[in-house]
Amino acid sequence: MSANPTPADSTSNSTSGSTSNSTSRSTSNSASKGWAWLLFSSLFEITFALSTNATDGFTQLWPSLLTAAAASCGIFTLSQALKTIDVGVGYTVWSGIGAVGTVIFGTIIYDEPMTVWKVIAFILIIGGALGLRISDNVAAKKAAVA
Repeated sequence: MSANPTPADSTSNSTSGSTSNSTSRSTSNSASKGWAWLLFSSLFEITFALSTNATDGFTQLWPSLLTAAAASCGIFTLSQALKTIDVGVGYTVWSGIGAVGTVIFGTIIYDEPMTVWKVIAFILIIGGALGLRISDNVAAKKAAVA
């Protein structure tokens, strides 16, 4: 019998079915961890963007250090997310969350104007991010079945 059970092997061996279910649960857990990493990473992306504004061209020490730390942590946590999320999906969602978060907090912290067009753009970005998340789930389920 081979190390990887074939469909015929799984019908003759009842433990193969539970291994398959365990594998799909493990894959699902890995994907969930990837998305958690991505959301965590997005917080660093927002911090990076906002603190860059406060550096005054990297002439202010503490905002400059915060910017460097946030950028480093953001890239590290993004790399953890991309272990289980496709790079095209992960990076797009990461940058979308970062963009929306930066505009929202830029409005709060730096008193930047919030316009109807920005809100419409948010809706489109969030819709696109959700669409990518859903497509990632569908692809994962198809891979688990195959």
